[in-house]
Parts: sequence; structure tokens; C-alpha cells
Amino acid sequence: MAIHPEVLWAQRSSESDETKNILYVTINLPDIKEDTLKYELTPTSLSFAAQAGTTESKDYEFQLDFFEEIDPESSRKSVSSRHVALVLRKKEKKAEYWPRLSKQKVKSTFIKTDFSKWVDEDEQDGEPVKEDDGDMMGGGMPGMGGMGGMPGMGGMGGMGGMGGMPGGMDFEAMMKQMGGGAGGMPSFDEGEGESSGHADEGSDSDDDGPPPLEEA
Repeated sequence: MAIHPEVLWAQRSSESDETKNILYVTINLPDIKEDTLKYELTPTSLSFAAQAGTTESKDYEFQLDFFEEIDPESSRKSVSSRHVALVLRKKEKKAEYWPRLSKQKVKSTFIKTDFSKWVDEDEQDGEPVKEDDGDMMGGGMPGMGGMGGMPGMGGMGGMGGMGGMPGGMDFEAMMKQMGGGAGGMPSFDEGEGESSGHADEGSDSDDDGPPPLEEA
């Protein structure tokens, strides 16, 4: 008995621009045998059958009647080792989204929303139309590839060498040489500064900073 593959879908709509009046349909089927693929697209339906599997091939198939008509001539299909990706052109230009993909108002466990492509109807104007599915999920989200090494984070400003100070270096002396101004870091001598010129300011406060370090 043939198995129904998982079908993901999303859409865009426009009452003036037909290129933005489309459906994204992805048939998830890893290790598909392309020579067994049977695919028929009409204005009102999609028929699909194929074998897939690594060690043991299994039969997959389904037929889908669309909620409204599409334009097969302006639609596209691409096949990869993981899925069959379709970009289907809606025949009628309308601003409103289709309420569902299929004509039948029946809940299907195999047809699911493709959240990687879905955009709410009132937010789609700023979203570019993807001409084809390509390998959008293979390389991660755009702009996220550099998360492992964000610019400026490798050395943390003036603190890049803090983890490997020479063994005999006096920490307090080093901080004095830095003058308390390395990257805006507070000086450990802040308490001495208060006693020499700022002791009268806020003297009743309990939060005057750390006490001065004793001289080594």
C-alpha cells in the first residue's frame, strides 16, 4: 500500500502582480528515485507518485484538488535528494489568501503549514518572492552564519590577554599602568581618588565602591 508523503505549503497573494500570487508546495521525500517519479499538474489538481528509500524502496503517492485554480504553465518544479519543491502560480489575482490548500474542507495529517516560508497576509508586502526553493534550509538562516565568532567578541576589547598574564606580573601594578581607562574599565585605585579629592561628595553613601588595595 502506498504511503502519503508529508506536504508543506505556504503562499503569497496580490491583486495586481501575478508574480506575487503564488503557492509554495514542498513534498518531503528523502532519497527519491527520480526515474520512478510520476507527476501531473493540472489547473485544478496535483497527482504525485514515486518510490523512495535508502535500503528499502517504498511507494509514495497522493492526489490533491486545489482550493482554486492554478496556472500550470507558469508553475515550476525542482527535485532534490530531500524533496520535490513546487512554486505554483495562482490563476486569479486576489489580495486575500486561500483559506486552505485543498478544495475539500477536511483536516489532513499530511498537509502542514510551511513555517519557514509562511508570512501573514498583512505582513507580506515587505517580503521578497522566492523564485524557487533551492536549498534555503541547508545553510541556516541568512546572516546567522557568523554566530560562532561575532565581530569584536574574540578579545573583548582590552581584556584579550587577561587569561594568560605572565607568571610574575603584579596585577595591581598592571592595572595602574592601564590607568583605569582601558575600554572604560574602572580603576582599582578609585577609592584612593575619592580620599584625595572627592571625599566630601556623597560621604553619607554606603556604596562608595571597593576599598583601596594595600600596597604590595
